[in-house]
Amino acid sequence: MSVTLLTQLRERLVVDVDSMDPAVAANHSKDARFCDMTSNQGIALAEASRPDRARVLTAACLKVKESIPSGSLEEQVTTALDILTVLFAKEVLPYIEKRVHAQTSPSAAYDTKKTIAHALRLVEEFEANGIPRSKVCIKIPVTPESVLACRDLQKQGINTLGTCLFNLPQALAASQAGCLYVAPYFNELRVHVDAATWKKYENTVGQHPMIAVIGTILKAYKTLGIATLVMPASIVTPDEILALAALYPDHLTISAKILDLLAVDNTTQLDSVKAPAFSPPTGLDIDYLVDDAKALKDAFAADAESARKMADALKIFNDAEEQTKELIRIQLSVL
Repeated sequence: MSVTLLTQLRERLVVDVDSMDPAVAANHSKDARFCDMTSNQGIALAEASRPDRARVLTAACLKVKESIPSGSLEEQVTTALDILTVLFAKEVLPYIEKRVHAQTSPSAAYDTKKTIAHALRLVEEFEANGIPRSKVCIKIPVTPESVLACRDLQKQGINTLGTCLFNLPQALAASQAGCLYVAPYFNELRVHVDAATWKKYENTVGQHPMIAVIGTILKAYKTLGIATLVMPASIVTPDEILALAALYPDHLTISAKILDLLAVDNTTQLDSVKAPAFSPPTGLDIDYLVDDAKALKDAFAADAESARKMADALKIFNDAEEQTKELIRIQLSVL
């Protein structure tokens, strides 16, 4: 087996596949299996839009027609979306060592009860398809309201991942909620729908602003002995992979395009990039969950850039969710 950048990466940390395409997972599992499969509304839309995946969309719609034949159209659409998410994940599960991930609706991000309710529906659908909750992780945006949902779900034995994460207060709040993972975004979500918004740095590890954020999160977790695992996400290039690997996070979740590039690169050395030193983090004694997560609300109020990134990410995810629902409506209308 040749030593590629992907094999080097797997020797250093845990690699997850950021795709709901079973062919991607199969192709890059020949030498080593992925730990988890991550997903979101955008990834689900990409799969639902492919003609060669139409059978999965049809299967979800047929199943909802059988399970709630007298339900309203919107009830059927919402249920079919959850079923579709689970069916896509189920096809990737054979290539995964541990968990498949599904993300709660962005429309529920500022409502604790609605986030909990949607997470429970997803887990129930996974279990109905023979996938136990131990093999599932629910991705939840770390808003003040939804981080409280993470705490409740973890108490019920449901694994959660704090996503749409852009700063240290969010990471500390998610760890206090007991999240299994946090996924700090290296690039804001917008770069995946508008490539012109992505910025190239001559020295990614030295210049990219999220290097310091993620490095500080890792240092804070180590200082406090926090068990929550750090899984950077929203990565655009192999160069960004090198920069992030220099931080030694617990996991990296990687898209198909980047996996393909890493798998054929047998010249780049992972150790060629070194991380900078980070100042000791402050504010580690703050309880971000007390008083309905008031401290996290205050942190967002004081950090306009993170608040902007969160609002934009939720909008993008909501747009993707609505587009998938429209595909479901069309399919339901012809069955």
